[in-house]
Amino acid sequence: MRGIENLAPRIRRVGSVRLPKLIAIAVMTLLATHHSLCADSTPRVILNTSKAGPRTVESLTESAILRDYKFAWVNLEAALESNSTAPLSGLFAGTAGAWLNDAVASQRRNGLTSRYLNQSHNVAAVFYAPEGDMIELHDTADYDLQILDGSKTIHDEHVVVHYVVLMTPGADRWVVRQLQSVPEF
Repeated sequence: MRGIENLAPRIRRVGSVRLPKLIAIAVMTLLATHHSLCADSTPRVILNTSKAGPRTVESLTESAILRDYKFAWVNLEAALESNSTAPLSGLFAGTAGAWLNDAVASQRRNGLTSRYLNQSHNVAAVFYAPEGDMIELHDTADYDLQILDGSKTIHDEHVVVHYVVLMTPGADRWVVRQLQSVPEF
């Protein structure tokens, strides 16, 4: 105890800056950095479950699906931009997981990376299984796609893509099992 008492006056000051002020500066810096990194990369996702059937989607389930689908796209973007499957956090399985692993491996082999910028997803639930073990979504995704070779952009376009998505509940989240682009709904 005596050692802590002797150390306390020294901890309270770092140079001429008091510890609470130093902590406040550090927290503000971290928050500003987090905000600037996340502001452009968070996809906008709107989920409409009003026409799902034959079962009605409960509000807690709707919130979980919205959260996990949005998080899946954040992780998909991170995986393709970093050429690593580490960011995927188990949110993709089945054919969606296989496709994404293949896409990352292909990019890595060719020295390319992809960016999905300014994402906007208009998602409609069209089927919710009676047992609650599967939901089919139709996603009209609108984003800017950039393909880079090192730091050089070799392709840049605005795209609108229609996806049929199948999600199933996992232990603690909803998992994307199929993510297939289609010409239209």
